[in-house]
Amino acid sequence: MDIFLIIGVVAGLLSVVVGMIVKGANVAVLLNPAAAIIIIVGTVAAVMNSYPKKEFLKIPSVLRVLFSDKGKDHPCDIIKKLVELAQTARREGLLALEDLTENMESEFMKKGIGMVVDGNEQDYIREVLDIEIESMEDRHRLGAAIFTTAGGAAPTLGVLGAVIGLIGALGNLNDIEKLGHMIAAAFVATLYGIFFGYVICHPFATRLKRKSHEEITSMNIMLEGILAIQVGENPKSIETKLVGMLEPSDRLAYRDDKSKAKEKEKEVSYA
Repeated sequence: MDIFLIIGVVAGLLSVVVGMIVKGANVAVLLNPAAAIIIIVGTVAAVMNSYPKKEFLKIPSVLRVLFSDKGKDHPCDIIKKLVELAQTARREGLLALEDLTENMESEFMKKGIGMVVDGNEQDYIREVLDIEIESMEDRHRLGAAIFTTAGGAAPTLGVLGAVIGLIGALGNLNDIEKLGHMIAAAFVATLYGIFFGYVICHPFATRLKRKSHEEITSMNIMLEGILAIQVGENPKSIETKLVGMLEPSDRLAYRDDKSKAKEKEKEVSYA
């Protein structure tokens, strides 16, 4: 479970509640079933009308990805693994990599190394792996687009809810005591819509895009590393190339980890 995401959602909710308290508004007005029905059901209907059934039914799996804190291998770990594979291939030949693929968690790397061991041409390997990256990117783009659609529909439905509430309020002008409460309740739908759209849906779409970007970066590192191993590049050269694909902070982390590993090796040798 991604605790950071949950904290963000709770913080957004608290900001609304605390803001209302500071302004002297009655927080109980938020308990408005009619507004919730208009926003939630209306937004779901908008998404249903925007996407076919098979794509709509993928929403639960998209939510699992969104709230899951179980990420893929860190790019630094991927580079270390690829360098180890390159060293093995340089010492024992490409066929020695076949046994190492059995314990690989990444199906993408396993597939790529498998094609290298099978003796496929470099252009073919690149084409196959590029297609897999593009297919994954399309799937991720769909998940983000669903939340973008919901984020665009919710605020507009909030305005619709406010109009419906005002129609009800204007139909009871004779009861002055109820009128103020009904007008306040009418705008709760707008509050729900804006909150749901700009605190939940649009940020969720952005988060999915970031997760997709991170996974694509990792897969591109694997792709370049696999192709470099196939042509027999020096492990040091492969490491230098792949580290250049990292973000500056990750490069520093990789170098720090490498320095610590060397220090441990020295301590062991001295012992």
